[in-house]
Amino acid sequence: MTDHATIIYRVAVPVPLPSLFDYLPGPAEGAPLRPGQRVRVRFGARSLVGVVVSTASHSEVPAEKLQALEAVLDEGVPVVSRELLDLLGWCARYYKHPFGEVLFNALPPALRRSDSHLPGPPEQYRLTEAGAERSGEGPGRAPAQHRVLEALADGPLSIEALREACGVTAAVMRAVLTHGWVRAEPAGSGEPAPRPGPELTGEQSAVLGAIRGEPPGFACHLLDGVTGSGKTEVYLALAEQVLAQGRQVLLLVPEIGLTPQLLRRVRNRLGLEPVVSHSGLAAGERLAAWGAALRGEARLLVGTRSALFLPLANPGLLIMDESHDPSYKQQDGFRYSARDVAVKRAHDLGIPIVLGTATPSLESLNNALCGRYRHHHLSQRATGAPPPRWRVVDLRSQPVRGGISAPVREAIAETLDRGEQALVFLNRRGYAPVLLCHECGWHAGCRHCDANLTWHRSGRALHCHHCGERQPAPRFCPECGADALQGAGEGTEQLESALSRDFPGVDLHRVDRDAVRRKGELEAVVDAVRAGRPCLLVGTQMLAKGHHFPRVTLVVVVNLDQALYSADFRALERMAQTLVQVAGRSGRAEHPGTVILQTHHPEHAGLATLLREGYGVFARELLEERRLAVLPPFAHQATLRAEEADRGRVLGFLEQALERWPGPPGTAFGPLPAMMERRGGRLRWYLLLQTDKRKDLQSLLDRFLPEVRALDSARRVRWTVDLDPQEF
Repeated sequence: MTDHATIIYRVAVPVPLPSLFDYLPGPAEGAPLRPGQRVRVRFGARSLVGVVVSTASHSEVPAEKLQALEAVLDEGVPVVSRELLDLLGWCARYYKHPFGEVLFNALPPALRRSDSHLPGPPEQYRLTEAGAERSGEGPGRAPAQHRVLEALADGPLSIEALREACGVTAAVMRAVLTHGWVRAEPAGSGEPAPRPGPELTGEQSAVLGAIRGEPPGFACHLLDGVTGSGKTEVYLALAEQVLAQGRQVLLLVPEIGLTPQLLRRVRNRLGLEPVVSHSGLAAGERLAAWGAALRGEARLLVGTRSALFLPLANPGLLIMDESHDPSYKQQDGFRYSARDVAVKRAHDLGIPIVLGTATPSLESLNNALCGRYRHHHLSQRATGAPPPRWRVVDLRSQPVRGGISAPVREAIAETLDRGEQALVFLNRRGYAPVLLCHECGWHAGCRHCDANLTWHRSGRALHCHHCGERQPAPRFCPECGADALQGAGEGTEQLESALSRDFPGVDLHRVDRDAVRRKGELEAVVDAVRAGRPCLLVGTQMLAKGHHFPRVTLVVVVNLDQALYSADFRALERMAQTLVQVAGRSGRAEHPGTVILQTHHPEHAGLATLLREGYGVFARELLEERRLAVLPPFAHQATLRAEEADRGRVLGFLEQALERWPGPPGTAFGPLPAMMERRGGRLRWYLLLQTDKRKDLQSLLDRFLPEVRALDSARRVRWTVDLDPQEF
């Protein structure tokens, strides 16, 4: 050990190594740096951006080998708060991932570069008193300017929201600013001007009272409400109170597609422009959101999984909508569960968190049943509408054309004749899941994955939805040359084609990742459906959650049978969540709803329980099965995953790692192939590591992983650790 009289900076850099790295102060450095400031450092032959995590008075590195910081990138306020550094340190320890990669995963992309700095706050625009007076005089000869004043009458808006509301141009904005009718200010600032929400039901009032009645500090509330029960209004009422106290609210949603309609509702109800953060924004927008959150200017923040790591200057409430959703779990790189980290963050901040869902994950439900979470129920729809009626169509006795049975086709026709709308759900894109030859049996498989190529007939192309492989669809069979190629199975593209033939002249909207790729396309579809004209909606998971379609009275679930007998122990839970979520789009307003499920297995015991008793009873039965089988949440799991083009290298590494597992017999299993063994040209295998207690698994992994890193074979394969894995 070498002692140094000077200060030592312990710096995190984005490399796959578990340690921090010691550096001396830079030659031109003034006041000592604070944790959370970015610096530029020499790392081997490279110059990297790093973040100061802590300081020390001595280093284990010999004095002559210590390098000085190359540059200080942030002056003044650190770009990462102390609280966030502590949270990310916990994440690195719990998920066994290098701290530098964890930290840089949390940063907006612009802050990972040395040439970017926090900008001033993003702007919003507010109507002045003079503007309110001018608005009352009518449009006169400046109708475009008047439309801006009218749009701002209900509260401040960002430039994006103004463009959406009235198509404002730069020239018009310059004019209203010059006249003094509108003023610019930091986004998210100002006092909220909430509007009264709809009258709460008795259940909503009781839940709101119970949450507000908790003593100050941390509490995790599981808001378990049927679809359409008004969970969002409970969120908004809670947020209104917290914002009135001058504190920040962070609202998380699972997908970008849910944010536009939610933003409109939040803005109108709370009278405050939300600051938005998600991966679909430009780098500059994400950077501005980070800065506004860090400085406390952003009072209300809305975002997807990555927004969980926004710095919060004055936090008051965390809300996670659709908290059961699998997209809250990161599936590559730093594999964290946003739901679990959100609960940890709320605990550390000493603030409440609300996990809202119509279909709680079994982990959340078990925590509620054990008393770790407060459990609140909303069992009735806020509109008073009855739950939808279920019908099951046994496909074993029905002719099917284009994926649709005759009873379903008849039900759709009746729905449209009544002037209502129908939604047809199939969680499979493309025209058909496989293209095959009727003569010789050849089928189009992916060269890189253990998967068939999906046939997209509209572009005459074959796509792999796992690795991204694309190729033109052949005209004749590549194997026997026959003109006998045809699709097997159905996808949303085929449903769209079949329904267009069966119901000509009816507006038909397809919603999947192929049909609504560009910004605003999903919003346009949602607005068209809400206009109320009779129409058909065909889509995937993108339609299953969060949307309120008052005129949809029929939902058709084409097929979920693949989940009923899956090898994945979570498949039934996810099938039920999807089924309940998509069924919840039906009959949400004054017209009663019906859900028709097509299946080859109407006698399946779990499916029968779900349809007869509801998700609550179904989930409790699944929990008991998990308890008897000693599966999560009654056990704790990790996987050591490895992948490489050569199977021998993968198996050799995992077998050597297994020999070094320090746990008792019955706590390590494998090597086991992934459910899709070959993906993207790589063979994927894993070890399953399982203990009864979480702390035992953590302790064993801390002893195990250093030995794994020391293996020569560890340098010849890609390998990762996944805590609380959701996929195998």
